[in-house]
Amino acid sequence: MRIAFYAPLKSPNDPVASGDRQMARTLIKALEHVGHSVELASELRFYLRQPEPKSFDVLKIEARGETARLTRLWDRRGKPDLWFTYHPYYKAPDLIGPELAAAFAVPYATAEASYSRRRNTGLWADTQALVARAVEQAALNICFTQRDRHGLADAVPGATFGMLSPFIDTSAFRETPARGCPTRLVTVAMMRPGDKLESYRMLAQALGSIGHLPWTMAVVGDGPARDEVKVLFAGLPADRIQWLGAIEPAAVPDVLYSGGIYVWPGFGEAYGVAYLEAQAAGLPVVAQDIAGVPEVVRNGQTGLLTPPGDVTAFASAIETLLVRNDERIIMAAEARRFLLEERSLGAAAARLVELLAKIPVS
Repeated sequence: MRIAFYAPLKSPNDPVASGDRQMARTLIKALEHVGHSVELASELRFYLRQPEPKSFDVLKIEARGETARLTRLWDRRGKPDLWFTYHPYYKAPDLIGPELAAAFAVPYATAEASYSRRRNTGLWADTQALVARAVEQAALNICFTQRDRHGLADAVPGATFGMLSPFIDTSAFRETPARGCPTRLVTVAMMRPGDKLESYRMLAQALGSIGHLPWTMAVVGDGPARDEVKVLFAGLPADRIQWLGAIEPAAVPDVLYSGGIYVWPGFGEAYGVAYLEAQAAGLPVVAQDIAGVPEVVRNGQTGLLTPPGDVTAFASAIETLLVRNDERIIMAAEARRFLLEERSLGAAAARLVELLAKIPVS
């Protein structure tokens, strides 16, 4: 098929690395892997950081301009076989695809759409209504987590859903890694206010309680909350923590290979691409049993998941893998097997073939 791809939150070509950009790129790879032709329909970023009506109005005008541009383009060059929108949600609804798809009788599909009734206040209620209408219109809504599926089904019970487990391109992790330092902890996460900062806070508290163990840690990440993060860790021995800052995505595997355990609490994680990459590199994960994390980490098999908000349990889980090296080695091997066999680009592409085959294309 000829697929028009759109990611309203962040274009796959955006210069700022993030899990959202990475998943958009990987989805395109998976679609192309099975022979589809994928065209980036628009690079318009439709993102509302705050519920400000004036900003919303400006974005709506820009969206109308993009719709008019694509209308002229399709009239001249022909319409695609499918419109595919990645990650529409209350802060980044799709205001281009549904209208175009309806006008040109093109099937519409979403991936990783989300809806939460607790967001139905003020302007967010209006943007969520746009998401709900798009989900209802879609011939298929591909959900990465049961959490997202339940939220969408609650809001739009008549919509059509299909499941696709979160995945990554594992090609960078195919080579068997040299065994890293078993007591070296690794974290890869942006430094920004909100859930990320809370995760750093919990991590610092947990590490403070296991200072008697011989761990070191590498931290990959940067952002507007950098100074606040550094303050959180100020009470820990400086020679134990290596602050690597923001690095190129291609350099992340080497950092992961150097470690023995991946640690990140995961407040608010939709699922967490970094958890997938860590396991592909053979690192068992310590995280909270929260949000979408259980969709990518198998508790007791590829890592340890602890009760939400329980710093003591989180610290204890890190300690377990630091002192029980045999257990860590078993989990590391299972983590790699899980990713390379079940959560690879090839496995996702095969699943996409099954899902897209159900969409009637003229």
